[in-house]
Amino acid sequence: MASDSGAGVAAGDPQAPLAPGPLLRIGDGELEVDLAPHAGGRIAQIRYRGVDQLVGPDDGFPAAIAWGSYPMLPWAGRIRRGRFAFEGREWQLPANLEGHAIHGVSMWLPWQVEARNARSIELALRLPQDRRWPFGGSALQWIEAGPQHLAMTLSVRAGERAMPVVLGWHPWFRKPERIEFHPSAIYPRDADGIACLPTVAPTPGPWDDCFVNTRDVVVHRAGQRLRLSSDCDHWVVYDETAHSTCIEPQTGPADAFNLAPRVLEPGESLQAWFRMEWD
Repeated sequence: MASDSGAGVAAGDPQAPLAPGPLLRIGDGELEVDLAPHAGGRIAQIRYRGVDQLVGPDDGFPAAIAWGSYPMLPWAGRIRRGRFAFEGREWQLPANLEGHAIHGVSMWLPWQVEARNARSIELALRLPQDRRWPFGGSALQWIEAGPQHLAMTLSVRAGERAMPVVLGWHPWFRKPERIEFHPSAIYPRDADGIACLPTVAPTPGPWDDCFVNTRDVVVHRAGQRLRLSSDCDHWVVYDETAHSTCIEPQTGPADAFNLAPRVLEPGESLQAWFRMEWD
């Protein structure tokens, strides 16, 4: 793996290598969590009873987009062509994957450690106010590791100006033997591969799709049973690779700034939670 993030990552290239940097560990009993604050505030690895749960930085998939579990904000998934309308004008974000803008800006930026103890950590990020994201704002995440659970909260606060927002998590789980997933609807994808409306009944996988889902997701792998829960009502599942499956709770759909925009007024915040529990 490269020893530095590189210019491509600074510019938001999701396929450029991103080194984890110094790792911090939290944990309680049989659960260990390695965090990489400098690599987008992401979790580099989750280890429960000695079993690695995530595709990690040393697994031969060094692209910034393809390892660990990272927060996505101030948008999640793709924004079509990086374009959206807000406050009566058109905005253009850098298109960095297949002609679209993907997964926000937070996954490439270093987060600051605000507080830490043996079981938990709080990280903070000031969002840019430039061509990558013209609105500014800030973000916080809190992560707690208990004996059999990992609890996470993520929040975004608008700065001096209003801003659209979607937030979520993007864990790269090592390939499960199976998952229990019962969404109520799926967003169909058009010729550009972008989610569109209206939603329809869920279709069979393999998937790289956004779903409406309010039920827990259960992951079975290596003799372990992992339950995923969240107050998010949209989940993306990406299982087209042989080595991994991504199961991503988020507060809105892909291309939300065009499909279902949510706006934060100056100083207003949005918060969500995500929990992993082994049983």
